[in-house]
Amino acid sequence: MEDKLQLLEEKKQKARLGGGQERIDKQHAKKKLTARERIELLFDPGTFEEIGMFVEHRSFDFGMENQRILSDGVITGYGLVNGRTVFGFAQDFTVFGGSLSETHAEKIVKIMELAMENRAPLVGLNDSGGARIQEGVKSLGGYADIFYRNTLASGFIPQISAIMGPCAGGAVYSPAITDFTIMVDQTSYMFVTGPNVVKTVTNEDVSSEELGGSAAHAQKSGVTHLRSLSDVDCINKVKQLLSYLPQSCHDKPIQVDYALDDEIREELNNIVPPNPNHPYDIKEVIQHIVDGDSFFEIHEEFAENIVIGFARIAGRSIGVVANQPYSLAGVLDVNASRKAGRFVRTCDAFNVPLLVLVDVPGFLPGTDQEWNGIITNGAKLLYAFSEATVPRITVITRKAYGGAYDVMNSKHIGADLNYCWPSGEIAVMGAKGASEIIFKKEIKNSADPAQEIINKEKQYAEMFAHPYKAAARGFVDEVIEPKYTRRKLIKAFAMLEGKVKERVDKKHGNIPL
Repeated sequence: MEDKLQLLEEKKQKARLGGGQERIDKQHAKKKLTARERIELLFDPGTFEEIGMFVEHRSFDFGMENQRILSDGVITGYGLVNGRTVFGFAQDFTVFGGSLSETHAEKIVKIMELAMENRAPLVGLNDSGGARIQEGVKSLGGYADIFYRNTLASGFIPQISAIMGPCAGGAVYSPAITDFTIMVDQTSYMFVTGPNVVKTVTNEDVSSEELGGSAAHAQKSGVTHLRSLSDVDCINKVKQLLSYLPQSCHDKPIQVDYALDDEIREELNNIVPPNPNHPYDIKEVIQHIVDGDSFFEIHEEFAENIVIGFARIAGRSIGVVANQPYSLAGVLDVNASRKAGRFVRTCDAFNVPLLVLVDVPGFLPGTDQEWNGIITNGAKLLYAFSEATVPRITVITRKAYGGAYDVMNSKHIGADLNYCWPSGEIAVMGAKGASEIIFKKEIKNSADPAQEIINKEKQYAEMFAHPYKAAARGFVDEVIEPKYTRRKLIKAFAMLEGKVKERVDKKHGNIPL
């Protein structure tokens, strides 16, 4: 028995070394942790249970029969993250560049199925050179097996992808299907075709970082939700994300302890400028409404005219969607609609209530927007809010104009409660534009057209540039003093805790993708 135990320990030690010390040193030289070091950081100490440590590939072509490394380039298993069961895998770049083989894929699929069967989140730490070329179609089939499970798990259990190295070709589609993607600055990249292929096909000279680095995907494509400075920062962000999400769609997010006070925030009375054309930072409003230091912004660098993220109110996890007057005056455009629409659907899938802060002058006009599908992209956000069954509360801080008023979680599309600050303006359009249309003849025939425009603008503003006509019709539940907003929301979300709303019995809707 002693000999057998010694053999077991030797195999374990060999598996833990992955591709060997030389390759581990190279990984460290690139300022990257190894797969096992990442696993140790992610899971609570001593809780990770590995599955498939002794798995080997089955390839006998191109001399692969002489290159067999235990675990086959991916560490899989389960453990606790902040005391909660989580399943995960970490690709090991020291073993065949983390390339995906048939058995590598089988290990990932097994852990995905266990995660679904046990209704627990799945975290993937990606660091791979792509499909293992020596295995041909078997590795491609492995990718498809993973994509299929990603799709089955979508909206059922939270799925988070951390890109901690290369992720190219077919490998990019698994993270794209998951709920959140996090990239590491300077060491990670994602693209369907690399710089060499781009050069050949389009004659463009571009580096891996320019083409698919974290900055490109955070600011231009919106592919990644979060950027991190290092592997450690990346894994900390994974943990933070998990803290706002439930185990599965059958659970609610964990409520943390919170001691109630008077919850009045005087600062909120002074944030919105007296001049309706002056900008202000909606993040300042958010910070005074939610629990201290609880706001966790998503997609911070993409479509900055809308702000999304998780937060807590009296310990309850919520999702925040807010127009940002500091960027493009807070208008809705193609990217803002896509960004917010996906976030709303994610919150709805995982029982995270929604708080919507509205200051929107409308949809962004122009040929660029029309030709890039502002109609169908704007409809995505409209659809997402309309089908959401979680508690939904809207606070109109200032402008709510035109169709954008409808789209931003209005009463008409199912919001549970709608509040408005006294600075709110709910109308088809701004007073100036409306006056120029309605009073066109009077202005033209006036002895002093410039003064007449001012007079008519004031007249229109007195009639419509306030929240009281909407409140009179019940489209706004209450006009509130800003400083009481947080207290109102704490009570409202507590009241809506037991909300049950059944969807129409159908296979699924047909969202305009």
